[in-house]
Amino acid sequence: MIDWDDVRYFLAVARGGSVRAAAERLGVNHATVLRRIAQLEERLGVHMFEKLPSGYRLTAAGEEVLEFADQMEASSHLLETRVFGRDQSVRGLLRVTLAPPLATHLLMPDFADFARLHPDIEMDILSFGELANLTNREADVAIRVVYDRKTLPLNLHGMKGPELFGGVYMSRDRLAAWRAGAPDPIRWIVISIHGIPGWASEGEVRTTGVPFRVTDAEAQIVAVRQGLGITTLPCFVGDADSLLVRVPGTGLHMYGTLWLLTQGETRKTKRVRLFTEFVSRRLAAYAPLFAGQSVSRD
Repeated sequence: MIDWDDVRYFLAVARGGSVRAAAERLGVNHATVLRRIAQLEERLGVHMFEKLPSGYRLTAAGEEVLEFADQMEASSHLLETRVFGRDQSVRGLLRVTLAPPLATHLLMPDFADFARLHPDIEMDILSFGELANLTNREADVAIRVVYDRKTLPLNLHGMKGPELFGGVYMSRDRLAAWRAGAPDPIRWIVISIHGIPGWASEGEVRTTGVPFRVTDAEAQIVAVRQGLGITTLPCFVGDADSLLVRVPGTGLHMYGTLWLLTQGETRKTKRVRLFTEFVSRRLAAYAPLFAGQSVSRD
């Protein structure tokens, strides 16, 4: 009988194009991947990969194996979600994926409240830039900002939350210095992979043509607090920071709508239902903060 675990390693190499990529994806070492592939090739009696300078390429036999391996993976995910959906226990693992700013600047106290209410639920908070795949059971619940609901896969079940807005911010001290005529240049502070959003304007404050780039949102916030210049932030981040203020003459922009997303049978599980109902109430209470209505204009 073919070991499904070996098939997982085969899929990782086929999709990643190299043993190294597969090892990183699966969290194992190089030798483990090679051993698993060799086991599967020995059991099937075929060579599935051709090793090239550019990486690993599927042989004709490997292409046939890939077709059936994809089907095995889909069946495995379907089995997991159906069994998971019948689990009505308030014990066990609950994996929640969301963007880092939502976790670190707003919702972590709410997650802590939920954990105190349900101490037997083991929680994994997956806050990173990449979107976790709910269909592949990489997470059980996703909290996402969605601009167009039609862009979401049809197999996801969604609970609609508040609309999320962003604005342009600078430090209070830097604004006071600008108003006093300080000659220091004011720069755009941007996350390097995004740059300056098309909707953002300088308002009454003029910036130089030399941006200041960072790689993540936390560094972006620290930089704007230091008075280097102006930047765009979600209102729930910028308005809640006592060191920051909206740049005069700038408006707000809607990023999208917050959605609580689950997949298929997963949403029927008691711990998932408890969590989504709990968090949806908390999100609704934060609606003014998300909309930028919680502070007076400076």
